[in-house]
This record gives sequence, C-alpha cells and structure tokens, in this order.
Amino acid sequence: MTEPHLAYLSLGTNLGRRRQNLLRAIRLIGEHVGRIVRQSSFHETEPWGFQSTHRFLNACVGVETTLTPRQLLHATQQIELQLGRRQKSANGIYHDRPIDIDILLYDDLHIDEPDLKIPHPLMHQRDFVMLPLREILKEKVDVDVNQN
Repeated sequence: MTEPHLAYLSLGTNLGRRRQNLLRAIRLIGEHVGRIVRQSSFHETEPWGFQSTHRFLNACVGVETTLTPRQLLHATQQIELQLGRRQKSANGIYHDRPIDIDILLYDDLHIDEPDLKIPHPLMHQRDFVMLPLREILKEKVDVDVNQN
C-alpha cells in the first residue's frame, strides 16, 4: 500500500449558505481525497482581489491522501463542480463563488506547472489563507515558497 502524503488545502465560499458549503466540501474531501487530520476554525473575511458585497467564509484542512498532486487537483476540481462552481478564476480575475479549493502544500514538494503550483504561490499574501493554515500546521514553520 502507498504511504499517505500530507496535503493542506484552503477552502473559501462567499455565495449561498457559506457554512454548509464549507462543511459539505470538507465531507467530500474526506470521502474522495483522504482522511482529514486537521481542520481550522472558520474565518469570515472580505473579498480579496475583487469587489463584492458578499463576504467570504474560509478554512483550511490537512488531509492524508494517497492521491498524487495531479490526482488531488482533479479531485478538488470535481468537488468544486459538484458544489456548484462553474467559473474558475484566471489571470488575476476573481469572481464570487460557492466554493474554492486550493492546494497549498503537499508534503515538501515543489511543483511549478502551468495549472499546478505547489506551494501555492500567493498564499503568503493572503491572511484568509495563512491564519487558518497556521492554526493547523504541526510545526510553527514559515514555508518558503521561493525555495527550490
């Protein structure tokens, strides 16, 4: 059997029943990705990178998974679709959304592909990511996203 990997995911929602959206996403991650081993509290935040009257509810989870990073990306995108997301942000243009799931970390891997970047390149610029992530990290280590 394959050894599990530890991945950290960021979740955000600003449409619909936000708390339920996060709870459903976390349940689906547990069903389709792996065992949730850590979960942050929920944080209400202002939209980042665009104007909206809808505030976000954000959280982070740590999940043990046997999926590869590419399989993990596909699984999280399928969960987003299942929960009603129809439009992905691209080229710095962001939109309101029922759910957004980003891969922040995957073990200590560094991946730089056009559609998959680990560690997430913008996570240090986003308090709505870093506050819940720091809650659940095993060690108080600041991840260097520029490390190769």
